[in-house]
Amino acid sequence: MSKSQWSLEEHIEVDAAPEEVHRVVSDVRNMGRWSPECRRVWVPRPPVRTGSRFVGFNRSGLFVWFTVCRVTALRAPAASPDGSGEFTFDVAVFGLPIARWGYRFEPAGEGTRVTEGWRDLRTGRSARLAGLLGSVFTGTKPERRIEVNRAGMRTTLARLAADFGRGAA
Repeated sequence: MSKSQWSLEEHIEVDAAPEEVHRVVSDVRNMGRWSPECRRVWVPRPPVRTGSRFVGFNRSGLFVWFTVCRVTALRAPAASPDGSGEFTFDVAVFGLPIARWGYRFEPAGEGTRVTEGWRDLRTGRSARLAGLLGSVFTGTKPERRIEVNRAGMRTTLARLAADFGRGAA
């Protein structure tokens, strides 16, 4: 795997207020309803706060794996002068950094523009091992991860928007 950091973003507009969308998304136990890979999330001490850890149980075809995540940013829209919010967490497997996932919530007319972001954290000396573990556990080679994540993000956001009514990309 190269030393470059891969990242991408996808967005959708949701028919709900930023505060409501932030509240639902930051309750990570909901993630299994939307994500094509994440099946369930266990939060030892809900609700999550900055610094909280949680475990994601994931599946893709015959491949099953878990991740340990830590919330790195949690800012409700009500706490921001412009009405935007944020929810971000880092993902690790066996202590190796894998990715940073995040959501931004911005007012958009009567609803919310939700942006989902992903950044690959498999860099440095542990990158090769992290890439190998990713291939073994998920069945996805590192060079295909951005393609798989883009499709997964689009599915996740469409399902999230459907939960709130209609969504528009």
